[in-house]
Amino acid sequence: MRQYIAKRVVHAGFIMWLVATTVFFGLRMIPGGPVRTMLGQEATPQAVAALRAELGLDRPLYIQYFDWLLDMATLNFGQSLSTGQSVSTLVAQAGPRTLSIGVLAIVVGLGVAVPTGIISATRKGEGVDYVATVSAFLGVSMPAFFVGILLALVFGVWFSVLPVYGYTPFSEGVVPWFKRILLPGIAVGLPYAAVVMRMMRSSLLEVLNKPYMRTARAKGVSDRVMLYKHALQNAMIPVITVAGIQLALVLVGSVTVELVFGIQGLGRLLVDSMLDRNYPVTQAVILIVAAVMVFTNLAVDLVYTVIDPRIGYGGSQ
Repeated sequence: MRQYIAKRVVHAGFIMWLVATTVFFGLRMIPGGPVRTMLGQEATPQAVAALRAELGLDRPLYIQYFDWLLDMATLNFGQSLSTGQSVSTLVAQAGPRTLSIGVLAIVVGLGVAVPTGIISATRKGEGVDYVATVSAFLGVSMPAFFVGILLALVFGVWFSVLPVYGYTPFSEGVVPWFKRILLPGIAVGLPYAAVVMRMMRSSLLEVLNKPYMRTARAKGVSDRVMLYKHALQNAMIPVITVAGIQLALVLVGSVTVELVFGIQGLGRLLVDSMLDRNYPVTQAVILIVAAVMVFTNLAVDLVYTVIDPRIGYGGSQ
């Protein structure tokens, strides 16, 4: 197990280096730059050259790259080119907002998807199955920002029961904080639930139709025992895979939903920094998102062995 974890950590480190390198050079290939954005198109060449030298952008690109890699290794994200603030401070301010929405979205998504998928699979062909299947299809078809607009319209405009703009920190009260993230969390969580629910249903149906399940049924094993003791354990493996991979959906959904609800989270920070050609902030936010994705996939692989110990670390069954 230690060898497997070490191999996966090394692989994760390589992926992070690849993402960092791609982001660093990719941003600098985009026409324009932070200096022109900050000074305007009417700035003189002398002013542009002076600011480039002040920001260190006049140095050779490979020197900037290696200096930046060394800073990343020590978690020194640098300073914002536009405001001079520490990038770590900006991320620390925006991160809890995105994290609040993301965690609530995952709780909503899994809380809806798993029981709905089980009910739909065990009642195949019945009315509840059709309703769940159609709802899942609609959930997959509608992006998170569109769901957010609908929720804001219904609960914020028509009924005026929940706030639809801004964010209240957790330190100012649990109830005000929860009211602010409830609609964004649901908006991100429902499309996530739709994807996971479809996988839960199909995976469970496949397991329930296995020969050993039919044999157990013929021997008089109750449906409840077959479902919770035998079927779910095997059916959850592909569900966990999809649930882990679809965390990207949660992250992307959080970005767009933050814009809909006026929340200054990582998504809004990323969009603003990209528009300003603010290299340090853009690079830091993208690397943080990439790290979440990479190490989430690692965690999903490790969870496999908890659900089914027959899965070997060396890739063999």
